Amino acid sequence: MTCQASNELEQLVLQARPYSSQGKLATYIPALEKANPSHLSVAIFHLDGTCTYAGDYKQRFSLQSISKVLSLAYVLARIGDEEVFQRVGMEPTGDPFNSIAKLETTKPSKPLNPMINAGALVVTSLIPGADLKEQWEDFLDFIRTLTGNPEIAYNKELQESEFSTSYLNRALCFFMKQHGIINGEVEKIMELYTKQCSIEMNCLELAQLGAVFANNGRNPVSGEQIIPVQIARICKTFMVTCGMYNASGEFAMKVGIPAKSGVSGGILGVIPNRCGIGVFSPALDEKGNSLAGWKLLEFMNEKYNFSIF
Repeated sequence: MTCQASNELEQLVLQARPYSSQGKLATYIPALEKANPSHLSVAIFHLDGTCTYAGDYKQRFSLQSISKVLSLAYVLARIGDEEVFQRVGMEPTGDPFNSIAKLETTKPSKPLNPMINAGALVVTSLIPGADLKEQWEDFLDFIRTLTGNPEIAYNKELQESEFSTSYLNRALCFFMKQHGIINGEVEKIMELYTKQCSIEMNCLELAQLGAVFANNGRNPVSGEQIIPVQIARICKTFMVTCGMYNASGEFAMKVGIPAKSGVSGGILGVIPNRCGIGVFSPALDEKGNSLAGWKLLEFMNEKYNFSIF
């Protein structure tokens, strides 16, 4: 694996950085308000094992909703798609990621897709294991395998901040428990979910993880098939249709790659059969996507013709 700074990427970072001043930090999770809104970084991990980076690439950030793709891949591989899709749908939604509205109007009351909070909570509730400790340790081992870094961990302060303020997510869980969509203890599901959201990495590790999806589930460095090909395909499809919250259609038009954002400001990008991309900039637009990160990906698409369409 060979990684080096890229002057070309650095110029694109400089071009996109001013947009961060137009965004706002996530405030509903208190610990996220501590981020520096001017940070912007990007890394590209190619399938030949080479990588390039620019900006504040060593800056670590929590995955937040990016983890939804990873928990989906993990659960699909371990319990199968039939069980998962009995409890969560496959359709995009025009509603905000934390909305409860469609749960009340859809019969049965299952979430439309696994990229919104309700759907991701269902997926997390399906993580197999004898107890919470086993569930968490096995899932974290999976993330470490994807990134090639055995030191990947979660931010305890951030997890506790998120756990103590997750009233709406608890409401979603209790609603779905009432309708038989999820089983298990809500507080244990919330602990596991906030831990997965609080996993930290930098954009280089995120790009390497993305390269596994770009390579149809195979680690381009080790050659190990970490995720079955069909499951990698399912995850990439959800990233295109639902990965950028209720701006996924606009993102598909302007950038045109499978991607998943998180309210910490991270964006995971996947260009099938080419590379994985990791972007981080914590100032968000009104829909919860990294504002400067999105613009940076637009500029990159204009220069490198990334769009899959």
